[in-house]
Amino acid sequence: MRVIFFGTAEFAVPSLTAVAAAGHEIALCVTQPDRPKGRGLRTESSPVKRAAVHLGLPVAQPERPTAALLQPFHPELGIVIAYGRLIPREVLAAATQGMLGVHPSLLPAYRGAAPVARAILQGETTTGVTIFRLTERLDAGAIIRQRSVPIEREEPADRLTERLAHVGAAELVQAIGELAKGQASETPQSDAEATFAPKLTKADGWIDWAQPAHLIVRRIRAVNPWPGAMTQWRGGALKVTAAAARASSASQAAAGTIVEAVPYRMVVATGEGIVDITEVQPANRRRMSVREFLAGHAIRVGDTLG
Repeated sequence: MRVIFFGTAEFAVPSLTAVAAAGHEIALCVTQPDRPKGRGLRTESSPVKRAAVHLGLPVAQPERPTAALLQPFHPELGIVIAYGRLIPREVLAAATQGMLGVHPSLLPAYRGAAPVARAILQGETTTGVTIFRLTERLDAGAIIRQRSVPIEREEPADRLTERLAHVGAAELVQAIGELAKGQASETPQSDAEATFAPKLTKADGWIDWAQPAHLIVRRIRAVNPWPGAMTQWRGGALKVTAAAARASSASQAAAGTIVEAVPYRMVVATGEGIVDITEVQPANRRRMSVREFLAGHAIRVGDTLG
């Protein structure tokens, strides 16, 4: 099929690669304009643009896509994955067979911008991917394919997102094949069963040590890599990038108190249980193991976080 592919973030790259490898004609890849990024504000291309250039595909980077941009390519199908902008009505109608999306949840659960993080925060043990029809309503179109994916214990959001991206790519190729043969089945979503996954904010990253340990570790997993799980430490911020929840120890220390600090471990008391921190990132520093962090800082039992 002749396809127009809309995408920006890394999540879309496996699908772009898979659709091209399946022999479909990607007539145009639409991605967001290059943006300044990082502390040096260097202009960077999106992951999708880099992948498209590597594949030798034509690229467009409009501030706002229009039907006029697509019409010369006479697209049969549009694919929209992690594009970062809503698709206008006129663009949705530009492809003869409509547009498909890939969403990292089992719709209608977790419609919205942060389905992976919100699923982890809620303690889900299973999530998945959905191939669905794009409509003007966010993540509300008919379902064409779904596949469940187990959430591994202590799996962070970035690793789970990567796995879902590859599962979604495989399901997307299957869906396109079914559409091409006129064999695709479409199941309307139930709005009554819908749940929502609002975009994360920086405030979602702050750790409340008074919470139970298992909820704190869920947050650490869910907000990795952005905004990151943060705690106050010696007048600044310390990012906790990996940790595990443990059953309550005999310690009666106040929440946020470091109760163990040995070469391989930094253990913090919580409202219920303890958190065993294994990796951190001090302000303006790279990620490091807790062993490296403890070797470079005078951390003592009784010091507090938060």
